[in-house]
Amino acid sequence: MLLSEIIIERIKKEGPISFRDFMEMALYYPELGYYNSAQNKIGADGDFYTSANLTADFGVMIGRQIEEMWQNLEKKPFKIIEYGAGTGLLCHDILDYLGNNIPLYENLTYCIIEKSNSMREIQKKHLHKKVNWYNSIKDIPEINGCVLSNELIDNFSVHQVIMEEQLKEVFVDYKEGFIEILKPAKKELIQYFETLNVQLPEGFRTEVNLEAVSWIKEVSQSLQKGYVITIDYGLLSAELYNNRRSFGTLLCYYKHHKSDNPYQFIGQQDITTHINFSALSHWGSQYGIEPCGIVNQAEFLLALGIKEYQNSTLNNNPNNLVLAMQESLINYRLLMDMGIKFKVLIQQKGVSEYPLSGLKFLNSSRALYT
Repeated sequence: MLLSEIIIERIKKEGPISFRDFMEMALYYPELGYYNSAQNKIGADGDFYTSANLTADFGVMIGRQIEEMWQNLEKKPFKIIEYGAGTGLLCHDILDYLGNNIPLYENLTYCIIEKSNSMREIQKKHLHKKVNWYNSIKDIPEINGCVLSNELIDNFSVHQVIMEEQLKEVFVDYKEGFIEILKPAKKELIQYFETLNVQLPEGFRTEVNLEAVSWIKEVSQSLQKGYVITIDYGLLSAELYNNRRSFGTLLCYYKHHKSDNPYQFIGQQDITTHINFSALSHWGSQYGIEPCGIVNQAEFLLALGIKEYQNSTLNNNPNNLVLAMQESLINYRLLMDMGIKFKVLIQQKGVSEYPLSGLKFLNSSRALYT
């Protein structure tokens, strides 16, 4: 059966399902969901690019920040926990850089949390030394180090809501095609906005990522001491619930084409939403992980010296003119396009207040809770 047919059968049997359950099936249904299928998802032949696909320099800069975090943790044995490692390129580039620091590398463990068997097989093709795979962070003992995610949370399944005379939740039904119906929102969705002091205007449609709240709680319970680096596209509450985004932020990617229709190409297209960094920071604090700050990706990479690193690479390369032209194109996406859209949130637990180089351009007026 096609995945769309399986979803239709469920609706006929159970009645309308929440959009969250529809998105979960579309993305994660065994073997047929987008992330559990064998199709190529990332890169030129896939549906989208990640920063790690553009250049190894991205991993080098994250490696520099992790190296500094290791120093802040008194140079003790260090674990890197990467959630959803994609093709494994970011892991490869980070380890390649950290291999130059022998005291760190010899006491380093790299743990990838990956539930998709097809993605694990791709990762294992070029990741060998230092890397272990897990289904859950709960399976990893004594985590002192850094929990890293790059474009992870935007793919968590979300509830969709619309504010009418009261908050309503979007459900998916089938009548000769998929249709949406509204039901009164459950208590935890209402409390989500109350906790963040957000009042949605009438007619406003948006998403609620309750899985992100569960995720940061799970991370906080497992991390004994260290940092959390979250890289993703998203906004703070004040921007996310601005009238300009009254139709929500959901986007679908199919063969590098964008749409806002999740009811086509089911199981074949990526479905994403902007994450709420205010929510991630708020609930992180509730569970014992304090925010260090948030910057955009361009600020993060520039603060860690990506331009200087690239210039030194060019000066040592005989084909530096060709390389310079290639890097110019890459940097447009990495620093100008994705660099502005993507944010980097760093949180910490049990660490003294050391400044972090990646947050050098932190705007102190950028409030995390608004």
